[in-house]
Order: sequence, then C-alpha cells, then structure tokens
Amino acid sequence: MAANPYSRYQEQAIMTMTPGEMVVRLYEEVINQLNRGILSLESGNFAEANTALQKCQRIFKHLLSTLNDKYDVSHGLSSLYIFFNSRIIEGNIKKSSVPLREILPLIIDLKETFAQAEKKSRM
Repeated sequence: MAANPYSRYQEQAIMTMTPGEMVVRLYEEVINQLNRGILSLESGNFAEANTALQKCQRIFKHLLSTLNDKYDVSHGLSSLYIFFNSRIIEGNIKKSSVPLREILPLIIDLKETFAQAEKKSRM
C-alpha cells in the first residue's frame, strides 16, 4: 500500500528543517494545543483538554532536554519552560483556562523571537 503523499511531504519537510525552524515549529504546535486546551476546558470537554495540555507538556519537556547549558540564554529558557509546564499542569488539574491564558501571550512572543532569530541567521 502506497504511503499518503501528504504524510510523505510532511515527513520530508520535518527532516529538512534547521534546528531553529524546528524550535519555531514546536512553539507553533504548543500554541495550537494550548488554544485547543483552553477551548476544551471552557466547553467542559476535559478529556480533550487533558490530551492537548499533555502534548504541550511533552513539547516543553523536549525543549528543556535539548537546551545547551554553555549558553547563558539556556538558563532563562529553562526557567521559562518549567514555569510554563507548572501553569499548564495547574490549569489541567483545576480545569481552569486562567493559567493557560496567562502564559499564551508569553509563548507567542517567544515564538516570534525565535522566528526572527531564525530568519536573521539565514541572512
């Protein structure tokens, strides 16, 4: 059976990303899942919210595990990732979108910063 052409395209796109592009893509996925989690919590769909928020946690754990300690910025990012995860866990446990709405603009800003840095690094 032939592989889905769209799946093959996505796989190829991921395999050819630079590390910076991959970080931006991970932030985009966190933003998407965080929005899904917020909407699910607010509509009372706690199972879907849980799934979305756990995806966010896994992404931040991955980002945390890939930080390079030889750069000063890594220590600040480490603290941010831990903070984001704690707010996500709090929102999930309390079934509240408040902590999630608190961190969403911070994550969007961070994604924009990485996107700009990635663009500059290619020039």
